[in-house]
Amino acid sequence: MAFLELKNIKKSYFLGQQEFPVLKGINLDFDLGDFVSILGESGGGKSTLMNIIGGLDRNFEGSVELQGQALDHKKEKALDKYRRETIGYIYQSYNLISHLNVLDNVLVSLEMTTLSKKGREQRAKELLHKVGLGEQMRKYPNQLSGGQKQRVAIARALASDPKVIIADEPTGALDAQNTKEVLELLNQIAEEGRLVITVTHSEAVASEGTRIVRLAEGQIESDERIKDAYPLQDKEMIGSKKLSRMAAIKNAFKHFKYNIKHNSLIILGTSIGLFSVVLFAGLGNGVGGYMGDQITKVANPQVMSVSRYVKDSDQSQFADTEDSDAPAISSAQMEQLKKQKHVKSVEGSYNIANVDVKYNNQTQKMRIAQNWTAADSTDSVKYGHAPTKAGEVLVDKKTIAEKFNKDNYKDIIGKQVDLSYQTMDKNKQLVMIKMTATVSGIADSQKGMAINAVNTDTLVKAMQAANVETDPQSVSVKVDDLDNVTPTAEKIDSLKDNKNQIFKSQTIQSLIKQIQTYVNLVTTILSTIAGISLLVSALMIIVTMFMSVSARTKEIGILRALGESKKDIQRLFIAESLITGVLSAVVATGIAFLAQNGINGALKNIADYAFIQISTGNVITAFILALLISLLAALLPARRAARLNPIDALSAD
Repeated sequence: MAFLELKNIKKSYFLGQQEFPVLKGINLDFDLGDFVSILGESGGGKSTLMNIIGGLDRNFEGSVELQGQALDHKKEKALDKYRRETIGYIYQSYNLISHLNVLDNVLVSLEMTTLSKKGREQRAKELLHKVGLGEQMRKYPNQLSGGQKQRVAIARALASDPKVIIADEPTGALDAQNTKEVLELLNQIAEEGRLVITVTHSEAVASEGTRIVRLAEGQIESDERIKDAYPLQDKEMIGSKKLSRMAAIKNAFKHFKYNIKHNSLIILGTSIGLFSVVLFAGLGNGVGGYMGDQITKVANPQVMSVSRYVKDSDQSQFADTEDSDAPAISSAQMEQLKKQKHVKSVEGSYNIANVDVKYNNQTQKMRIAQNWTAADSTDSVKYGHAPTKAGEVLVDKKTIAEKFNKDNYKDIIGKQVDLSYQTMDKNKQLVMIKMTATVSGIADSQKGMAINAVNTDTLVKAMQAANVETDPQSVSVKVDDLDNVTPTAEKIDSLKDNKNQIFKSQTIQSLIKQIQTYVNLVTTILSTIAGISLLVSALMIIVTMFMSVSARTKEIGILRALGESKKDIQRLFIAESLITGVLSAVVATGIAFLAQNGINGALKNIADYAFIQISTGNVITAFILALLISLLAALLPARRAARLNPIDALSAD
């Protein structure tokens, strides 16, 4: 039984409805140890026959049998395995991969074997020494002569230890000396017990083998044995396997590295869009954090503001005034609030306006003042202390203290001042409220909002003395723990009187959340603008990948001939696109962090706060976006590459 048999092979090409037969019923058998030359003129069907034997051409009539088993040319995976395990190709035009050096060109085939990494490298080097290129391993194909390129092609064909070597005009582009050396190598290969099939139009080349099959006009003209086949050698063959994902990634990286200048421009363009997204997200984090920080500096987050519930009202923690039409909170209702679980204290909140402050025969006006409660933060007190004792008042640095004494404004601490303002009493009559208080401290908000606060007992007693209503329109409810603020607020909001809601609470967290919503809205708008540049980046990658497929068409054909599958080709281009995406994300985040440091440093004189805060989540988002963009951008080009006909790809210029 022959090792390889061709039975009644017929092949035609069609131009419209017109048929052009190329092979007209070829019957041949081949044995291991033979060096068979298929001799014929151009157009006689030699290359077509070679593609059928090599498992590249699937559209023909007849059958190819390997050790008595017919190959199913309808099963592409089976043909991939056949080429990977059985066939080695040597081409007239060498078909080396230009971006790989000599050693890597041989390793491409070895990556589909069961040898270890060390074993693959050792075999590749041994083969290159065998063909006389031991000193040329690190050179690229464009640095080699024609004879040297053909030797690399021979080493690559032998790398995976195939039983069949197909050589398509292997000496057609070589001079006499190189032709002689290549033919000697082919005889040595046959002598090792392999089947060598050479396609040639040279009688001299054909006569160097063991058998000549003459092909003319698609038919066997003669089959002549000129010497005995070489005796078979019993040796263990190298096992084969599918190309691993890691090997595809490594091959993609080699091409990426070879074209680093071109790819750097693509990375730069892609990273600009990603940089914008990361920077704007960091800006949103910083601004949102800054707003929350400023609020918590003037208000204790463990304290909530509670007012009477009014249907369809929009009540703000800082909008309640003494003259508001909102109903007041009675003493009984304050006691009801004090009894709630986790509530530590309940204090009435009072806002007063246009307060005259007299000190040292001068009068200054507090446009807005309030009573000091647990809701207030001591962060705003820069000198002295908060007015926690009866008869104390906290004054603002710029609007009060410095107005009295610009150079020695701190001298007012510990001094008594007279406070007075007008309001309505219980009878709706205009009355003057007066009180004397000791300045306990000076506040400086640094945010353009004056902070003046009177001790609660001092203010309430003055109001009572003037017959002014002291039931507050809102109260500050302090909770025992920050984690209990929201549940307690929900509980207070659920309290009812005759099925009607009594209270409406507002926490610092809800206020911060509302502000963050607006910040997020602005950030989203900015990110959408950045998204446009991301779209441009995606289009750039798509165009680049399509161009890469076109430029590497022959490489695709070579890889398919070596046994790589459609999936392997698809992985190659997707991997290269993903490498671009990952490196773009790395560059983008690096630039974003540099910009963060620069901008925050420049704004430090305005406010000692990091207005741009790039989080780990922002960085992860950038990488996810980069991977998604590069993956989606690569799908169509990679699919196109995988669907290329190997024969057409190999014939591309």
